[in-house]
Amino acid sequence: MTFPEQRPRRLRRTAAMRRLVAETRLCVDDLVAPLFVREGIADPVPISSLPGVVQHSRSSLRGEVAELRDMGIPAVILFGIPLSKDPVGSEAWNPDGVVQVALRDLRDDVGDDMVLLADLCVDEYTDHGHCGVVADDGTVDNDATLELYQQVAVAQADAGADVCAPSGMMDGQVAAIRSALDSSGNDQVSILAYAAKYASALYGPFRDAVDVEIADGGDRRGYQQDPPNAREALSEIRADLAEGADMVMVKPALAYLDVVARVRDEVDVPLAAYHVSGEYAMVEAAAANGWIDGDAVAMEHLLAIKRAGADFILTYLARRAAQLIGS
Repeated sequence: MTFPEQRPRRLRRTAAMRRLVAETRLCVDDLVAPLFVREGIADPVPISSLPGVVQHSRSSLRGEVAELRDMGIPAVILFGIPLSKDPVGSEAWNPDGVVQVALRDLRDDVGDDMVLLADLCVDEYTDHGHCGVVADDGTVDNDATLELYQQVAVAQADAGADVCAPSGMMDGQVAAIRSALDSSGNDQVSILAYAAKYASALYGPFRDAVDVEIADGGDRRGYQQDPPNAREALSEIRADLAEGADMVMVKPALAYLDVVARVRDEVDVPLAAYHVSGEYAMVEAAAANGWIDGDAVAMEHLLAIKRAGADFILTYLARRAAQLIGS
């Protein structure tokens, strides 16, 4: 059947019809809210490059998470900003470190009503800004770094994390973390692997949020994935799953929707995508200048990520999206 008998516009005629035949639906259950908690502050500190996002105090974080829970958002992921840093990032596994304290607070507050994820890396805690131990030649020592990640994983799990989310892109990190969790009695803690994390130019506002500057103008191209490569992402994901990852992630999301779609075709485990700080900040900046409808574009971004195949989305838009979905 062809035109004039076939008229696809019939199915777009009304809002109700469009809802009925929609192929992709975005709901509050798809959202994970990234939250920053800073040690030693009494009040939230706005992040200038991430309008509407703050570094939380211990107290304000508890209030924010309670509100997100009441909005139906099922999960948060925590990033910490410590008072002190050192070459190995030892505050990342301090039982009384900023994220571990926050995890205990939130576990007391929300019980099992929310999933508590903890980003597992040390770049926020090192004085050089890299994601691991820096060797004498300036490179990151992969195997020495794995030992640090194991300590961080156990500290996070003991503090109440449901999910450890290793983001450092070290070879073998998932196997090392799984071993540490299992041997410490934390075999029920899941791993969400940042399996395809690209060396993107879209992370700038995030680094402002966590007060990270890489020493000597360095970068992370020696361990994060190279943007031209998609097959490499599939190889990384297969490796992480073989090592024991329960879920995998593609980061960033929008610039890598092709990778999200290819991963979805490849694996059956839950797939996350991270709508990163630069993607969020571009929407906010354009909306502030009146160039776009910020809410409409924000929802279009999230819908595109879901349509590409993500099961859930880490996004600074989580609160606003939940409000828009519920309105």
